[in-house]
Amino acid sequence: MDTFERWLRALGGLASIGTLTLALLGILESIRRPSGRVEPGARLALRAPVLLGATILFLSVGALLWRPLPLRVPPQWGAGVPLFGALVFFPSLGLYLWGLKSLGEMFGPSSGLGVRLHAHHHLVTAGPYALVRHPMYLGVIGAGIGALFLYRTWATLAFAFTMLGLVFRARREEKVLHEEFGPEWEAYASHVPAWLPRFGARRASGA
Repeated sequence: MDTFERWLRALGGLASIGTLTLALLGILESIRRPSGRVEPGARLALRAPVLLGATILFLSVGALLWRPLPLRVPPQWGAGVPLFGALVFFPSLGLYLWGLKSLGEMFGPSSGLGVRLHAHHHLVTAGPYALVRHPMYLGVIGAGIGALFLYRTWATLAFAFTMLGLVFRARREEKVLHEEFGPEWEAYASHVPAWLPRFGARRASGA
């Protein structure tokens, strides 16, 4: 491994720790707020002890799986593979943080077992939410793919694969938001795509 790749990996590690710290602080703050609509599964899963335990388990499994994949990068690709990973990884973390900031007090933990909305919850349609409906999930999926190319470990392979499950979690959240906000959600979802922005369509509509 050359110096360039070592620096990229070190910066990626610092960025990951910073992003995870901000996310955890946001989660701890959110669970103190009064809840509104809560699905049954969320009452159990979205509690501080459970979330803390899940985080410790996630980090522990990641540490155990932090072993190089049995792959050798062809010499002609050189620094291209880690550079590609970094070009996906860092902007994806930035997208996640942009979404976190845009949500503000509406941010909260989510679970495949259920969805929890805050009291007086409202739709956030500004920032990255004006481009796609799930920018934070898109950021996590992108970060997983980028990390796989940057670090090439069993842990990043597992992370990249399992984070694709956020697509199904997003569908569950959309169902709850549709039931909660009705026409407001329908109007928002009708012109903002779920995952890939339509820049050309937006320019055409604004012309």
